[in-house]
Amino acid sequence: MNYLSAEKLSKIYGDKTLFENISLGLDQGQKVALIGVNGCGKSSLLKILAGIDGADSGQLSYRKGIRIGYLPQEPELDPLKTVAEVVFSRDQPAIQLIKSYETLVNQTDEASQERLAKVMAEIDALGAWDYEVKVNQILSKLHVNFLDRPISQLSGGQRKRVAMAQVLIEEPELLIFDEPTNHLDLDSIEWLEKFLSTSKQSLMLVTHDRYFLDSITNGIIELEGGRLYTYKGNYEYFLEKKAEREQQQDTDVEKANNLLRTELEWLRRSPKARGTKSKSRIDSVYALQDRANNYRQEQELKLKVKGRRMGGKVMNVTKLYKSFGEIKILEDFSYKFQKKERIGIVGPNGVGKSTFLQLLTGEIAPDRGQIDKGTTIHFGHYEQKGLAFSPDQKIIEILQEVAEGIDMGKGNFLTAPQLLAHFHFPYSLHHAPVSILSGGEKRRLYLLQVIMQNPNFLILDEPTNDLDLLTLRKLEDFLMDFPGCLLVVTHDRYFMDRMVDHIFVFEGEGKVKDFPGSYSQYQSWKKTASREPQAEAKQRSPKEISANRPQIADLPKAKSPKEKTKLSYKEQREFDRLGKEIETLESQKETLTNNLNSGETDYEQLTNWTRELEQLNKSLEEKEDRWLELSEWGD
Repeated sequence: MNYLSAEKLSKIYGDKTLFENISLGLDQGQKVALIGVNGCGKSSLLKILAGIDGADSGQLSYRKGIRIGYLPQEPELDPLKTVAEVVFSRDQPAIQLIKSYETLVNQTDEASQERLAKVMAEIDALGAWDYEVKVNQILSKLHVNFLDRPISQLSGGQRKRVAMAQVLIEEPELLIFDEPTNHLDLDSIEWLEKFLSTSKQSLMLVTHDRYFLDSITNGIIELEGGRLYTYKGNYEYFLEKKAEREQQQDTDVEKANNLLRTELEWLRRSPKARGTKSKSRIDSVYALQDRANNYRQEQELKLKVKGRRMGGKVMNVTKLYKSFGEIKILEDFSYKFQKKERIGIVGPNGVGKSTFLQLLTGEIAPDRGQIDKGTTIHFGHYEQKGLAFSPDQKIIEILQEVAEGIDMGKGNFLTAPQLLAHFHFPYSLHHAPVSILSGGEKRRLYLLQVIMQNPNFLILDEPTNDLDLLTLRKLEDFLMDFPGCLLVVTHDRYFMDRMVDHIFVFEGEGKVKDFPGSYSQYQSWKKTASREPQAEAKQRSPKEISANRPQIADLPKAKSPKEKTKLSYKEQREFDRLGKEIETLESQKETLTNNLNSGETDYEQLTNWTRELEQLNKSLEEKEDRWLELSEWGD
């Protein structure tokens, strides 16, 4: 069942053609990611599909009666309204009753309590209590716990979460999301990932989060050079097929160039008076020129900088304290940074991750404690707020005001224009004003400005926000060879897993845990530790958790007089059987996951697979818990 159909859409901004004569469709239950470099027109296309903006030409049609929920990168909300008025804005009985309930539930006066009783009776009559539970879950998981606050008092991140809550609560059949994971902490992202992957809604989204993309979508549409390319499968499949397409494109261009040389030679030798047949051949030469000019302007250079010299001492932090009023950011934090360390920082929004970075760089002072930086350390700090460019300034000047280029060692020097070209800024744009760039392109330019400083201690605060996936690959390749220290705050789990060796976990109330592993390993450890008795879990170090099998040591003593030390015959048989059943379920889970990522568009089939996967996960978790319990008794 087709929900959306676009035919021959074109959009031009000024002298720049974003796309021309593109067509696409979205069916019921289909979940698709739209990807492409910053500035190629992804956000513009989403606005057109959502009905917010119009195309210069082409036709757009929707299934009759379908409701669309659109989430832009930067939502524009009425500053005069409260959060509750925005979140519950849709004129639907269930939503209005829930709004009244949320408004009255915390009021204690007699009149409010009488109205609350009537509202509760109406909710009961409408059968809307399940919906109320869902609404509360959405608000809770997105940390929208300030319903009475005016929109004008919210930060950009809070506005994004409020807008997302509004869309999810309204339950439209078609969702169009532009970078939905920006401004969400990791726990919220993982909840949203599960919510959308099990939803029956159709979805088109732009995202830089590869784990998020792979878990939710069953297809990818790439916007490149004003054209669309469709792929059925996950991100790795897309990369493989894109490489094949580009290789074929290069082969076609080479053939066209060879043929063009032959045809041009014929034109030079031919007499001026030509017949109809010759004119036809002349027309084909012009078409051949277009094909020959269709080359890819991408320089495949290895961006490996020489880097500044780093002395023996990097940075020593001793007994650091920092608070804002009653909010504790750090309490008695000490750490000795080593050469070439690669550290990730995770934690809920508002616990002080960005403040910690500002403490290290000296932008703000600690309440107590000492930060002793080595004399050879030179910071490069990419901040979330760091986009202070003059709109009339030329793009190339942004980099050249820092340096003319980067020393790559062994006599090689990378100039500012070469660096821009490597990060998807074509030479034709280098002398254009910054004002023509998209938000993502400006962030990419700011990142290059930090790199041009040639730091030996690189601090990145949410570097993946608003960057496209192809630029992220370039950045990751650069950071893999970066010879200095790296400290990064990011909610991009793929980026974190690839870049860092260990993690500072900001737990709140000034507490910071140093976890020796990647983010995925940390999540596995958390799930294992949550199954343990709380008192025992506090005493255990993350290093005690095996990478292959969680080890739950020292289960609580049995209340019976005799302590259990050995499995009975029946329990041993159960233990053996569970191992085989878990193995079978894991295989079935892999098959179902592959099915969901296969690009299948039949809504009924996708729904059945999703339900099977939910039941399978529940059964698998129960069997794993029992297997762990028996394995401890048998040890």
